[in-house]
Amino acid sequence: MLQVQRLEGFYWVAFTGGYARAARAFPYPITQPAVHQQVKKLERELDMTLFERVGKDQMQLTPAGEYLYGFIAPFFRDLPAVTRTLQSHNYGGRLSIYAEPLMLRHLLPAWVKRVQRKRPDIQVDLREFTEVSIDALRSGKADIIVAYMPTEYDDIATMQVATLYPFLVIPRDHRLANRSRISVTDLKDETFIAYHEDMLPHRLQMQALLTHGVQPSRVITTSSADSILGFVESGLGFSLVPSLSTTGPRSRGIVARPLPAPKVEFPVVAAWRKDAPENPILDTALECAPT
Repeated sequence: MLQVQRLEGFYWVAFTGGYARAARAFPYPITQPAVHQQVKKLERELDMTLFERVGKDQMQLTPAGEYLYGFIAPFFRDLPAVTRTLQSHNYGGRLSIYAEPLMLRHLLPAWVKRVQRKRPDIQVDLREFTEVSIDALRSGKADIIVAYMPTEYDDIATMQVATLYPFLVIPRDHRLANRSRISVTDLKDETFIAYHEDMLPHRLQMQALLTHGVQPSRVITTSSADSILGFVESGLGFSLVPSLSTTGPRSRGIVARPLPAPKVEFPVVAAWRKDAPENPILDTALECAPT
């Protein structure tokens, strides 16, 4: 394995054309004999001659030296600029966000637009999950998780970015569709359209229904808010769905009414590792987050 400091000595001799000029051009103090030693050690490691002397302190690359210089020159030439960029925290890269489907559709688009306007060199990777888990954060697969997280973790930092409001939804041709207020008990004998039982939203739905003294006797389960709204629109039953808007979900075939008192609201947070390495890309994303 070739040592970087020997390649650095070789680079500056090739760039300046001589040992004395190379010593003066180095980005840190070094003597001419030290530069000469770096090159000679590199030549011994490779078992070949990289320079030939063509004048007093005038060195010329051999064909092998030309080949090696063509490979390493971009690295040493661009290294000062890369260092300045790193120190200014102005470098781009990949931002990985895991979010629930509702957040991906209604919250993330405007958020990602703000990130891209501020830092077009950031590549955003959005992933959907249906069951909240912080394993992706802890493993480093995700930089941010966006979800309702009822549990707090010592190693996870959060900031609220939205609020979920629960709405009762019924078909537009339902007998109660003209009412401005609908009680959950008015629907207790009807089929309830729910999220799948292994999903957090299912547990929240049932918790809200029990708060109002209702335990549905017939349940149809599905995996997303869109499919729930489709089932309600087709007349299969009623549901309780989350909305990021205080006016509720909108669809041509449904009527949405706020869940009556006692009202329930669910904070949506952006979560990230407290011990995450310094990351200006993450900082930019959080600066652009909804408030």
